[in-house]
Amino acid sequence: MATRVLSSSPKLLNNLRSFIKPLNSASAAAASPLNFDEKPELSTVEKQHPIATTLHQPTTNLDLDDHQKLFASVPTLRLLRSSVNLGLASNETFVDFGMWVMNSRLMETPLLRDIILKTVKHTFFEHFCAGETTTEAGECVRKIQEAGLRGMLVYAVEHTSDNAGCDRNLEGFLQSVEFAKSLPPSSVSFVIAKITAICPISLLKRMSDLLRWQYKDSSLNLPWKLNTLPIFTDSSPLYHTLQRPQPLTPQEESDLELAHQRLLKLCQKCAQYNVPLTIDAEDTSIQPAIDYFTYSSAIMYNKDDNPIVYGTMQAYLKDARERLFNTARTAEKLGIPMGFKLVRGAYMSSETKLASSLGFDSPVHNTIQDTHDCFNDCASFMIEKIADGYGGLILATHNLESGKLAASKARNLGIEKGNQKLEFAQLYGMSEALSFGLRNAGFQVSKYLPYGPVDMVMPYLLRRAEENRGLLSTSSLDRTLMGKELKRRLKSPQFAKPEMAATAAGSMKIEIGTP
Repeated sequence: MATRVLSSSPKLLNNLRSFIKPLNSASAAAASPLNFDEKPELSTVEKQHPIATTLHQPTTNLDLDDHQKLFASVPTLRLLRSSVNLGLASNETFVDFGMWVMNSRLMETPLLRDIILKTVKHTFFEHFCAGETTTEAGECVRKIQEAGLRGMLVYAVEHTSDNAGCDRNLEGFLQSVEFAKSLPPSSVSFVIAKITAICPISLLKRMSDLLRWQYKDSSLNLPWKLNTLPIFTDSSPLYHTLQRPQPLTPQEESDLELAHQRLLKLCQKCAQYNVPLTIDAEDTSIQPAIDYFTYSSAIMYNKDDNPIVYGTMQAYLKDARERLFNTARTAEKLGIPMGFKLVRGAYMSSETKLASSLGFDSPVHNTIQDTHDCFNDCASFMIEKIADGYGGLILATHNLESGKLAASKARNLGIEKGNQKLEFAQLYGMSEALSFGLRNAGFQVSKYLPYGPVDMVMPYLLRRAEENRGLLSTSSLDRTLMGKELKRRLKSPQFAKPEMAATAAGSMKIEIGTP
């Protein structure tokens, strides 16, 4: 195993809005002891654009009103189908009924299950997913590349409870990396993986308990722990672990080693093919273990200003800003180019309910505006780092204001068009106006593309329906703009011509049944 950890996790930074000057070399950084109490010297960009200013009013040319220009690359049938699917998905009564059906005993009857899955496949699956096979997913990547977008490949397996299942999932992830390499250059920006798919959930909970307790009590020795980056701050939710946990059993340590080797094999494949890997976030009960796996792997594989392994920060958590600043600062000082995907978060209800049941405040921000502010502060911080030549950032957002502010910030700092270290991302089938608007403004934009058999992807679809019900019901921009563009096309003289009708009919044959 790699070198063991030599010291406990560092404490919360005294000054959250101070940053360090980039070091000249990794070796020089490694030779210098870390002092988290000293006031760091600001970089040139940070002096000129302090974090207190965050993201200024947008000045970049991000046009989200011209529906004809935004949807110019989208076929009419696809546009019509997207409008219908988004309309259904925004209806909470319909979503509730669909979720009840999918979780009911109706799915235990083979005939009914077959009917339900086929219905789902030709509606929501085709709208939100890239296909069942790599062939279908490859065709989806080709289509979005023609539209000026890139794909994030997601082999959509999630939670696993045994080593056999973890091994199968690893093979799927490895094939996803090979598949990404086989596609046209730059058409795939990232491969996405979940640690919950290659490490049993029960082990992730045990590891998280031990990591939390070690943060509270540095005398706790974890013999299995590798070098990592800061995982906690003093404001992190530690209430999951109220008593000193028992050490990992020999069997658990063996399972941990297997999980670690799976992740290293995946990272090695990504490094070999130069395909960046993003590790998705989960709920706070197991996120410490996921961060540990992510950061320990990043230390091994992120070299020469090329972040191969990206972690995920959830801005709806109260400690997100502090953790991002702390982790990025440490990585930079050690000469490790760290990449992050920034999201708002997806477990608000369950996180709040669990904390309340234990008598603690929710780890989630008290207001949506606090979450927006945290997301924008974190985005500003990392955009400044990129402008200063450090790290990588995926801004995964459906929020129009955050997209405009980040685009403006990037332009103001001189981040050039096509910069590979800054990627905007939205879920496939959602926030099309924002995706196309950012594309038209010259930014790299990706779509999150889950693929796999319908029944395997079903947990993903159910979570999307639950997590995004508020977004889909309150954000009507896409549906409004799609409606305007459909009306414009239907009124167009060219649409009425016989040859156009024949083309539309041919397009319909091609489009039906494809994502």
